[in-house]
Amino acid sequence: MSMANISDSGDLQTAIKNAAALLAHDPRLAEEQAHEILKVYPDTLKVKRILASAYRLQKMPKKGLDVLVPLLAEHSDSPGFLHEIAQCFGAVGRGDDALSALRRAITLDPKHAPSWLSLGHQLTVAGDNEGSRQAFAKHFEISTRHPELLDAVKLMNAGKLGQAERIVRDLLKKYPADVSAIRMLADIGIKVGHLKDASRLLERCLELAPDFHAARHSYAMVLMRRQKPEAAMLEAEKLLVQEPNNPNFLTLKGSILVRIGNQHEAIKIYEKVLKHYPNQARAQMSYGHTLKTVARLDESIEAYRKCIRLSPEVGEAYWSLANLKTFRFSDDDVENMRKQVTAEGGDADDQSHLAFALGKALEDRGEYDESFKFYRRGNKIRRIEHRHNPKINVLEAVRQVSTLGKAFFEQRKGWGCKAPDPIFIVGLPRAGSTLLEQILASHSQVEGTSELQDIIAISRKLGGKSRQNPSGKYPECLAEMTADQFRELGESYLETTRIQRSDTPFFIDKMPNNFHHIGLIHLLLPNSKIIDARRHPMGGCFSGFKQLFANGQTFTYGLEDIGKYYRDYIRLMDHWDAVLPGRVHRVQYEEMVVDTEAQIRALLDYCELDFEQQCLRFYETDRAVRTPSSEQVRMPIYQEGLEQWRNFEAHLDPLKEALGAEVRQRYSIDH
Repeated sequence: MSMANISDSGDLQTAIKNAAALLAHDPRLAEEQAHEILKVYPDTLKVKRILASAYRLQKMPKKGLDVLVPLLAEHSDSPGFLHEIAQCFGAVGRGDDALSALRRAITLDPKHAPSWLSLGHQLTVAGDNEGSRQAFAKHFEISTRHPELLDAVKLMNAGKLGQAERIVRDLLKKYPADVSAIRMLADIGIKVGHLKDASRLLERCLELAPDFHAARHSYAMVLMRRQKPEAAMLEAEKLLVQEPNNPNFLTLKGSILVRIGNQHEAIKIYEKVLKHYPNQARAQMSYGHTLKTVARLDESIEAYRKCIRLSPEVGEAYWSLANLKTFRFSDDDVENMRKQVTAEGGDADDQSHLAFALGKALEDRGEYDESFKFYRRGNKIRRIEHRHNPKINVLEAVRQVSTLGKAFFEQRKGWGCKAPDPIFIVGLPRAGSTLLEQILASHSQVEGTSELQDIIAISRKLGGKSRQNPSGKYPECLAEMTADQFRELGESYLETTRIQRSDTPFFIDKMPNNFHHIGLIHLLLPNSKIIDARRHPMGGCFSGFKQLFANGQTFTYGLEDIGKYYRDYIRLMDHWDAVLPGRVHRVQYEEMVVDTEAQIRALLDYCELDFEQQCLRFYETDRAVRTPSSEQVRMPIYQEGLEQWRNFEAHLDPLKEALGAEVRQRYSIDH
């Protein structure tokens, strides 16, 4: 209908309904429709709210406030109005005003679900994590139609995931389209590591409710964990179309940009968020991580310091400082960390981060016995939720050896994708892989990327693990595959990793755990290069024990476990050397430290790269480095760290025992 011909209230209500419906799909057209209605009915509050929303959704929240602020005094008793003006306040960074409006809205109407949800988001960016949790819980309580889900939430929070799952599944049998229940089942799946199942559930959730922002946010996070950053970015952009200045959605986009290697754009986003929300401790920490990656060390330290000032209990900020490796804590820092350590209780992540940070601080002071106590405490806390079963690792190694023998590879000689682009660096973490990457990435023909998950993802897809078949079909399934299948998988690897690199002829994939999959790598990419970064077992294993890894590497949280893991790694690498002689180039870390130039020249010869002087001056290369060694590889090689483990030798008998007689004899380790 023509807006000029609106003649009665029925027509007006229809026009308002149409304009409101346009907000989600075409806010520009919603703005036009609102202007047309206001020409006829200039004082219609609902239409002015639609106009303000349309401006906000088009990234013009200030214009939205121009519409709403003059009306605030008159409509300060309307929860709906307060909710909309709070969103505009939040979008321009006026967080305190947004919180004030939202708190008034829920005081006026304690069951106004949208205000509770927005309050949760605002409290998150304000750094009030407990308040945020309570607000989200209240929103869920109000919006859910099924009280059983509230019981499931309580069970989830208590760690009783099996009981919670049964309640949710029973509910979904009755109400299969209940999106809250579907999302909760996905959350349970995420907690137990069933990411593919969680992904499918969240996809179904968004089919039923495309505007369910919390589900879309969870979906993006799952895609990130499944190593699908491009897909995650699409979901983040969808969220930002709806709420362009939502700091939580912006921070999500920032984390995805970091994952794909675009740190500079991520920094811009974090700076935008922190300009308006400087008291957001977690955002300060993410900002610090990204600054560290691009070698802006002083600014990184200041960001971590700000996080600590805002939330002294956030252990990750202390560990992030310790993890710079070159940073030294002051007496006040150590005292503050001690104050945050609890005898029992407290957040497990915070407590483990604090323990590792204190271990590093005390080691730097030469207080080795007490340092070891904190390293051991940190590892014990991590093992509670990050369990490791050494028998699984042994079994997987045995399956590789028994399946992939010399005859197996001879029968498949010449198979796979012939591209020579990838250079794989494998081994145990903390064995010098980042140093080797930095040296090679200093060459004009080579680009360093990161620890890519693509080979592991291929192995998992081939294995088809499930609850019914937890051991999977890999590597036995490789015997059934054709030459074309291996070639196609090799080409697929090059395609999926393309987002991580530019047009440099060669690139580095430094996922250390790929040593399990050298047979697969050879079959897919026979012209690739494979480098084994190896370190003395005592120095390498203890360095891993001292390191708190963000995820994975669960074998490092016990001296016995890491010793057994090293033993299995040596046996498997010996197998690859026997069945694929000369395929893997080994770099012993200690030899690289002692005779750097000779080792670098041998490394370049293996990679069939011309010698370039800048490879010797690798520490001057300006590139993003995301691993714990980022600051160490920006300095010349030094020998002081080779024997650090000896300061703790009195505590390391369990490690020596776990390494086994063969490894001890090979490396002349006293026992």
